[in-house]
Amino acid sequence: MTPFEVKPQERRALGWSLLYVFAVLSAYYVLRPIRDEMGVQGGVENLPWLFTGTLLGMLALNPLFAALVRRLPRERFIAWSYRFFAANLVLFLALFHLADAAQNVWLGRAFFIWLSVFNLFVVSVFWALMVDVFDAGQGKRLFGLLAAGATAGAIAGSAITASLAREVGATNLFIASIVLLEVAVLAVKKLSFKESRQEEAAIGGSVLAGISHTFRSPYLLGVCLFILLFTVTSTFLYFQQATIARDYFVDRASRTAFFAQVDLLVNVLTLAVQLFFTAHILRKLGVALTLGILPLFTLFGFAALAAAPVIAVLVAFQVLRRAANFALARPTRELLFTVLPREDKYKAKSFIDTVVYRAGDQVGSWSYLLLSSFGLGIAGVAVVAIPLSAGWLAISLWLGRRQAKMAQAEEF
Repeated sequence: MTPFEVKPQERRALGWSLLYVFAVLSAYYVLRPIRDEMGVQGGVENLPWLFTGTLLGMLALNPLFAALVRRLPRERFIAWSYRFFAANLVLFLALFHLADAAQNVWLGRAFFIWLSVFNLFVVSVFWALMVDVFDAGQGKRLFGLLAAGATAGAIAGSAITASLAREVGATNLFIASIVLLEVAVLAVKKLSFKESRQEEAAIGGSVLAGISHTFRSPYLLGVCLFILLFTVTSTFLYFQQATIARDYFVDRASRTAFFAQVDLLVNVLTLAVQLFFTAHILRKLGVALTLGILPLFTLFGFAALAAAPVIAVLVAFQVLRRAANFALARPTRELLFTVLPREDKYKAKSFIDTVVYRAGDQVGSWSYLLLSSFGLGIAGVAVVAIPLSAGWLAISLWLGRRQAKMAQAEEF
């Protein structure tokens, strides 16, 4: 049995979808190391405030996106959204070239916030389209391959920045991301699905439906809790990585290259798992058990940090955890949305993937500072994270079983 079973009628849609996600992730990973270096330059102690700014940006952007979803067909609101971000990049490129050193620090903080919004938003829009196009059964077969396309794009973006940041200057790489975003828009336009005219019409509904539907649904609230626990534990590890980079590298170019190299290592490992194991694991274990792998691994990882709080263990844990997230948890998490009504696939999903996600960053970042103020180091924070990981595992298993029941009900 091949890792991926693609039916003839799915090939065209899948091909354009792969180009779409490759372009989006390449565009982001060109910029990610630049953001991480700017976050360090602006002061690790200021990162919680940058996460607060990111959450505020998400809160401002979500109603605007919901308004586009309400009024425009999906091809148009996706194109408008991506070109809006491309125009932002043109503006940032001009400002960075005109600003002096002191102004560049503040611009870097603004860019950190902007890219943190951009990252979740553009990827969430991609997956919203995928869970609208492919059903739960197709998702089990194809989402691993789409995740591999995302990882290939991330590898390409990381490689571009790792190899060119010193030669051409980090901010000049914004041009590559702008071009890649336009490729993503082209791929969306070329996606040709045999759907009714009604499905291609604007989705309609309320601008606030994403929020109201989320808080009325135990299932969607469960997804929110899953996201919150994931982001809190991720933020703990992110702060440690930022501290290590600050202490070990003295110049901006070296830090940017370091972040890109870490991303490259994560993505190469992720791609290997996605190509050879993700689809098999999903078919063999099902949604619930596959969704539980990342929180279980996180629980053991924090236990290892509590026992041996050294830099090598921390970095290894970060790399392996991120790979497990991208290779297994992310495509499986997207399956949770395939059983929802169409409006919720765009509005509720966007709210959860952006606002709730960044709310988790807030909880994680301020909690980390609070724990640090009490004198807790790597081991102490790891001990706190162990019960959080156990709760995350429990909600993962519940969500997976609920999704299976809802998918089965759709078939009848």
